[in-house]
Amino acid sequence: MILSANWYAGLLGTRLAFFVAGFGLAAWAPLVPLAKQRLAVDDRMLGHLLLCLGTGSVIAMVLTSVSSARYGSKPIILAGGLGLAIMLPCLAIADTPVRLGATLFAFGGSLGSIDVAMNIHAIELERATGRPLMSGFHAHYSIGEFTGSAAATSFLSLQLGPSFSTLVCSALMTIAIVSAWPGLLATGSGQKDPLFILPHRSVLLIAVLAAITFLVEGAILDWSALLLVERDLVAEAHGGVGCMLFSIAMAVGRLSGDVVVARIGDRATLMLGTLPIVTGFLAVMAAPFALIGMAGFLLIGLGISNVVPVLCRCAGKQKVMPVGLAIAVITTGGYAGILVGPAGVGLVAYIFGLPLAFGMLGALMCIVTLSARIIMTDHR
Repeated sequence: MILSANWYAGLLGTRLAFFVAGFGLAAWAPLVPLAKQRLAVDDRMLGHLLLCLGTGSVIAMVLTSVSSARYGSKPIILAGGLGLAIMLPCLAIADTPVRLGATLFAFGGSLGSIDVAMNIHAIELERATGRPLMSGFHAHYSIGEFTGSAAATSFLSLQLGPSFSTLVCSALMTIAIVSAWPGLLATGSGQKDPLFILPHRSVLLIAVLAAITFLVEGAILDWSALLLVERDLVAEAHGGVGCMLFSIAMAVGRLSGDVVVARIGDRATLMLGTLPIVTGFLAVMAAPFALIGMAGFLLIGLGISNVVPVLCRCAGKQKVMPVGLAIAVITTGGYAGILVGPAGVGLVAYIFGLPLAFGMLGALMCIVTLSARIIMTDHR
């Protein structure tokens, strides 16, 4: 057990790392339409450019899993956070597709590095304290996303320009990540894990479940407004309310998640999440008026909130492959879900309609939560 003062410093430092990762990614989102207009590219070219971000992230995730075993997660968290802060203003001024693609690749590399390293550090802190902490850390990622998006959007709305807006956001991220540095644990073991090993089936299962969860989260973010508007539940201007309620509920669920896990355990937390998820999707699909639909998004957010933190904890407890590589596999699976999800929902919606596509999302999440018994047994 680490000392109390060190525990609080480590807790604060890890929370700030998760906050910076969420803040940086969300601060880029409002810049996307501006970049498209500045470069005068079509949707196809923009999609290719955005793929550079995902490519950089995936490559960095694999490299980080090895580096963290040798040098510890602390220096990688600092480098990743500072990389996000440096690259964000560059995204606002890149004036050719090649420069934007290269900058997105570097930005994605920083994001992938801090994403894997902060989850590894969170697992190390949980082990050192003997307490469930993962849900609270992921809550701060959600808070960072909300804050980053709100900050960037507010600055741009005030006509301050993308360069000034990103410089302010960059300064805030730099202050946060430098403040996190003293509290982070120095844990490098010097061991030389292989760059790649074939993932064990139990880790692959967790990765598939993470991919499904991120797929559902991403699909709700991208398609919830359209569903509400198409079903005449809300006006077009208010279509984003459902997504906002989902995000708030997920953050609240994660803030209270560690207390819930400490009381009832990981398996029960996953399985009990099934009821609000199913109820929420049924409400969203068949809502006769807006209030029921909004309640549905709240229930989905609460039910899904602690799935990814529990899956990350399972990766930290398994003994069949190095923890860093397991976290990289699971995080990569999550990114794959985010990339595939919106397109998959669009295809199902085109063939069967958007309400049925949302029913498919509910069924997928039931698979995840009902797999709790398998992963809790298989990861040991």
